[in-house]
Amino acid sequence: MDPFAAFAYFTLLMYGFAQQTPPSDVPETLRVPAGQELILRAHGTGSQIYVCQAAADQKPAWVLKAPEAALLDDHGAEIGRHFGGPTWKHKDGSEVTGKVAAKHDAPQPDSIPWLLLNANSHTGDGTFSRVAFIQRLHTKGGPPPASGCDDSKRGSEIKIPYSADYYFYAPAGR
Repeated sequence: MDPFAAFAYFTLLMYGFAQQTPPSDVPETLRVPAGQELILRAHGTGSQIYVCQAAADQKPAWVLKAPEAALLDDHGAEIGRHFGGPTWKHKDGSEVTGKVAAKHDAPQPDSIPWLLLNANSHTGDGTFSRVAFIQRLHTKGGPPPASGCDDSKRGSEIKIPYSADYYFYAPAGR
């Protein structure tokens, strides 16, 4: 590689503009459509918040209220937040809200499922303004408790620690 190309590549890596590589362990049902490129990978760490309330069968159960997590880059620096919606907010002010398109059981026991989400709304200009798809992969922890929700606990909340990798995709070449 000539010195100019090496310098350009180093600069791209340093500032995070190098082409990111999508994960290789994605189940077929969670793959993004052709024509999408990975624009950001972030590690989420935080809690899944559950509320004790009547489930679909009207029996008390722990029901997901919202996630609450920090989004970290490859160096562990916080680059955004993940919260109810589900919504991801980048430190540049841009936001994307998603809707679950597909679900796959996590290979690790006692972990929340892996997901593919379609972006359904955006706010602000910036990193998340052109996101079309989000994958939640490599989850650890986060499932609701199997017990402990009864009539005496209705309305109470519990936070369950979790982590996941989030992959953000946008139409290629834009």
